[in-house]
Amino acid sequence: MKPLRIGTRGSALALWQANYIAEALHRLHGVETELIRIRTSGDRMQSAPVAQINEQIGSESGTKGIFIKELEEALLAGTVDLAVHSMKDVPTEIPDGLGFGAITRREDPRDCLISRKGGTLKTLRDGARVGTSSLRRQAQLRHQRPDLDVLDLRGNVDTRLKKLDSGEFDAIVLAIAGVNRLGLASRITQVLDEEIMLPAVGQGALGIEIRLHDPQTAKLVAALNDAETRACVAAERALLRALQGGCQVPLGALGVLRGEELHLEAGVFSVTGLEHLRCSENGPVGEAQQIGRRLAAAMVEEGADRILRMAGRTVGQG
Repeated sequence: MKPLRIGTRGSALALWQANYIAEALHRLHGVETELIRIRTSGDRMQSAPVAQINEQIGSESGTKGIFIKELEEALLAGTVDLAVHSMKDVPTEIPDGLGFGAITRREDPRDCLISRKGGTLKTLRDGARVGTSSLRRQAQLRHQRPDLDVLDLRGNVDTRLKKLDSGEFDAIVLAIAGVNRLGLASRITQVLDEEIMLPAVGQGALGIEIRLHDPQTAKLVAALNDAETRACVAAERALLRALQGGCQVPLGALGVLRGEELHLEAGVFSVTGLEHLRCSENGPVGEAQQIGRRLAAAMVEEGADRILRMAGRTVGQG
């Protein structure tokens, strides 16, 4: 049997994730794998504004898509057999012919604060410079601390930490999952619980994307699927799809299982953080997508559409 070709970005975190999947496949099935590094639009243009990247690659989905577009093209072309993604980077619409053969057990989905002097969000000095590329994080930071100087920060985890350590920022916000996977948990100065900051849809979960008409690969990766994580992510993504949100819309959501019930909480924020709306919905775990759509509809009833329009996104029940 030929080695399975795994498409991956070249960052340290992406390679960790791809190797994690490769090792799991070898442990479960004894299959050999080969990592195929693919440079994406987001990797090539790390200093460019998101709008400029979208214009060049023909995307209207915020930063969602700019880190996986070329990986999906390689899948469709047959040059790789599967691709490993952070689910928070995956648009709600994926190309025809592709699907997720597995979504792995979720790592901690929350965000964290890493500050130079060990401070927490509450103890940062007035006007502290806090870096993050996510509008979702920026809006929630401003909601909690309107006095902060919240600044855009792109680049991989190592690049962001170097900018923090050099004094460009007093603190930065990152996903705990990525920090943990890179063995950097000791750098975390505060875990930002969902009461403070709702995470991105799919944050902490890895998706294994495959061609739908490749039963051999589908059979191999199916063993890596975690049903609980898949249900929670499905609810979150259904909500996102219904609200037509993207990475550059200040929307956070988190699904968790409580017994046989799936609890989904979501929030939308104005860019300034001054206006916000948080709502939740519960239902049987087998109705994950319906729960997401119901919550989206309820949020629109409560005014989510107006708040998201302020961020430049028209809401529709798509």
